[in-house]
Amino acid sequence: MHFDLVDLRLLVRVAEANSLTRGAELVHMAVPTASTRVKNIEDSIGTKLFYRTSQGVTLTPPGQAFVHHARLVLAQLEHLSGDLQEYAKGIKGHLRVFANTTALGEFLPPVLRTYLLTHPDVNIDLRERLSHDIVRAVSEGQTDIGIVAGTVRTENLEVIPYRRDRLVLVVPSGHAMAGLASVDFADTLALDHIGLHEASAIHAFLRQICHGLHRSLRLRIQVGNFEAACRMIEATVGVGVLPESAARRHAQTMAIRIVPLRDEWSDRAMHICVRSLQALPAFARDLVALLVEDAKAAPAD
Repeated sequence: MHFDLVDLRLLVRVAEANSLTRGAELVHMAVPTASTRVKNIEDSIGTKLFYRTSQGVTLTPPGQAFVHHARLVLAQLEHLSGDLQEYAKGIKGHLRVFANTTALGEFLPPVLRTYLLTHPDVNIDLRERLSHDIVRAVSEGQTDIGIVAGTVRTENLEVIPYRRDRLVLVVPSGHAMAGLASVDFADTLALDHIGLHEASAIHAFLRQICHGLHRSLRLRIQVGNFEAACRMIEATVGVGVLPESAARRHAQTMAIRIVPLRDEWSDRAMHICVRSLQALPAFARDLVALLVEDAKAAPAD
């Protein structure tokens, strides 16, 4: 069997788009040419890689295996380019980082500022995702470094302890729940909530929790960040579930109160995960080291 890099990139793009036409466009290839390449690959391995329907294409089990390995190969080539960038003037390193809402909003900004100042030739693609999506992305080579929270299966990854992510209920001063020692999340679902935007990982996580309780989240308003959420809570628009670090910071200047949640899922260990630390480019390992150093220097909870 022989596969070139064009084949690998084409198959990955077609799989991601669930469309041969769109996949071909993404690699700047004519559709008939792309179709011929896919057919030649299938003929050479003796099995179909895609199920073809009127709605598009989806991967067969062999196709899933092919695309998984194709992503790994392409990721390793990108890492090779990254390692060599120090020897090729003008070529920049590119680092992909996926993180959950709390890490992205609370912990990463000062670390990334320091990192980018000391690595002027490296660009970072930073995205917010749910923890289980981050694990999959790291496993499949879609991202270099992931920061996850809670109980997620990471058996095939190298995992480094990072921080703790405690979610708490935030209420206005004077609210009926403001003086409680703790509360169950389920007991807050009769109240209007302030939520983050639909694309945020914390919003999706709370929706999953509600689904497990067979309840719904009464969203009064959705905002773009933790500060806006605290301001809406202070204005008595509703209550909200936020990271304790953000809530405590804004409680210093706003009339809000923090109530611990009794739910086990509210106190979550955070981890950095990579496929292999040694396989990462040197500039990526520098960021992991900086994250670990920053977490160690943080005040204890």
